[in-house]
Amino acid sequence: MPEFVLKYGQTVQRLTVPAESLVGVVAPRPVPAPAPGEVLVQEALARPVGGPPLAERVRPGQKVVILASDITRPTPTATLLPPLLAELQRAGVARRDVTVVFGLGIHRRHTPAEQARLLGPAAGAVAALDSDPAQAVMLGRTSRGTPVAVFRPVAEADVRICTGTVEYHYFAGYSGGVKAILPGVCTRATIEHNHALMVDPQAVAGEIDQNPVRQDLEEVQRFAPADYLVNVVLNDQRQIVRAVAGDPHLAFRQAAAWVDELNGCPLEGLADVVIASAGGSPKDLNLYQAQKALDNARLAVRPGGVIILVAECPEGFGEPTFEEWMRSAGRPEDLITRLRQRFVLGGHKAAAIALTLQRAAVFLVSALPAALVRQCFFEPYATVQQALAAALERVGPGASVLVMPQAGSTLPRPARPT
Repeated sequence: MPEFVLKYGQTVQRLTVPAESLVGVVAPRPVPAPAPGEVLVQEALARPVGGPPLAERVRPGQKVVILASDITRPTPTATLLPPLLAELQRAGVARRDVTVVFGLGIHRRHTPAEQARLLGPAAGAVAALDSDPAQAVMLGRTSRGTPVAVFRPVAEADVRICTGTVEYHYFAGYSGGVKAILPGVCTRATIEHNHALMVDPQAVAGEIDQNPVRQDLEEVQRFAPADYLVNVVLNDQRQIVRAVAGDPHLAFRQAAAWVDELNGCPLEGLADVVIASAGGSPKDLNLYQAQKALDNARLAVRPGGVIILVAECPEGFGEPTFEEWMRSAGRPEDLITRLRQRFVLGGHKAAAIALTLQRAAVFLVSALPAALVRQCFFEPYATVQQALAAALERVGPGASVLVMPQAGSTLPRPARPT
């Protein structure tokens, strides 16, 4: 029987699937890293997209902010920073004038050890801050009415450099780009207004130019514009396989095209059972993050089928509002009704889970207490093998099984309407 090793927190879950049931594997194309990550970033900095090199865009004496991903993202910031800092140094920018700002959005603050791990060799050599909504400055409103309130050190910087990883995002189209600023270093009110646009049918993974969420957040360029971009695309081993630098608009779109090439996966048809690993840590630190894998898996399962979500979730729910919504609902439909009555950030994730539950049952393989899992309208299992046995028994003879080892990063593209 075909065997799989699925990432689960810092460890793995092992799985065998009956050969007669397995209809496919949705996974990133196996692309080896063409060179060490730092070399790829150096090459991108040397050949920027859409304009001159960074050294020609900055001047000595300017205050430079480098926007970086928080601990819940897979971005290899420790690899990106050394060549970027070296480029700034060549331009005459003093190290004391450079600050790394971690965009927390509405996520928790980092511990000192987590900050140091993210900074890598740059730890202690450059100032670093977590974004703080209590220190935001209001800069204006987008054309869709989103109040743009940005962390003051970012708003007041002379130069803003966005870094990050580009991968599919379930309603912003893709991660990366100026998303490092909005929502990355904005207030809850800013993020909530922007994310409320996710109810639009065009707010889906893989869409940019017709996506209202992406279009709205890119209007941050009118208020606290990104001056430069360094984004990367990772393979299934979380190695950098593509790096791009330069104009924030053009460079981001080039990286998004690479993501489509590597991680867009056409489907022949929908499966009765979809086994979806969030991808291990940090993508399954909590249920709030693991939901993205569930949303991608929803695109591959037939109505009435079963999704098996493999996500350790050692930090539990991961966001207080999300937790309150999930704990207080009497049934999944209550979450959808509540969001339609009033969009609330955090609640939007709960409603997204409810939409998935309207399509398929969800079996959760996690470290969460079984009673809590049931409170979320999931069925709890300790191992993915146990969950598969239960799913095959529920679906019945002839069940088709699809495996998504990196469900948080891969986008199934069904060949027929879902």
